[in-house]
Amino acid sequence: MTIAVTGATGQLGRLVIERLKAKVPPASIVALARTPDKAKTLGVPVRAADYDKPETLKPALAGVDTLLLISASEIGKRGLQHRNIIDAAKKAGVKRIVYTSILRADSSTIDLAAEHRATEADIKASGIPRTILRNGWYTENYTASIGGALAGGAVLGSAEGGKISAAARHDYADAAVAVLTTPGHDGKVYELAGDDAFTLTDYAAEISRQTGKAIPYKNLPADQYATTLAGFGLPDGLAKAVAGWDVQIAKGALNEGGRQLSKLIGRPTTPMKVTVADAVRALGSA
Repeated sequence: MTIAVTGATGQLGRLVIERLKAKVPPASIVALARTPDKAKTLGVPVRAADYDKPETLKPALAGVDTLLLISASEIGKRGLQHRNIIDAAKKAGVKRIVYTSILRADSSTIDLAAEHRATEADIKASGIPRTILRNGWYTENYTASIGGALAGGAVLGSAEGGKISAAARHDYADAAVAVLTTPGHDGKVYELAGDDAFTLTDYAAEISRQTGKAIPYKNLPADQYATTLAGFGLPDGLAKAVAGWDVQIAKGALNEGGRQLSKLIGRPTTPMKVTVADAVRALGSA
């Protein structure tokens, strides 16, 4: 069986390939990348595949049995990009698609869900057997900004007391590997999230505990938070989007207690405090 992984040079793609190599022969894994040179260190065959150049996609999928379609990163363009590779997969005879969607894509009020709903529908319409991994937030979405929180003296957001069932990126990678390498997943939709939800107040308290610095959570109105993010250098559109996601988090959009992720990977998900510790350690060694 040949498994192709899109977005192979991205953070999740690299983790999936690293873990796949422990389960299947590396020669049976194909890394798909827009810039193949960046994937040479992965230790598996690499093929050029550009979502925006459909002519590259069918050849890239030749002989592939299973495609892991890791959602693309260009918000607003992903619907068409995903459709291009799904069409190519059908033409190339791919037998199975595993797709990384968003938590509760069918009902989520987070605006990111629209593109994921469209892709899920396109995969279904293709007739190719499928498994949908609806991933919740990565804890690293937050811990990547610990340096800024320490410098500014607070964790900022607009999520109020909303609970976030986040998990570490490698937890989601392990879930993808489990689905790719074990039977019984065709037609399944998995709602994947961390075992233990936390609020941004909890998160700020954990940073404070581990660093010995008083780092409170400061809740801001969404428009003020967006303006603040833009002041940090985020593009205006992205700043407004991030603040909007927090508003939906406050309403429960990322609180999920089904524990399907830990059941799928056969172990508890990584606690937030562990991912915080990893980030704090990395800051100390930088």
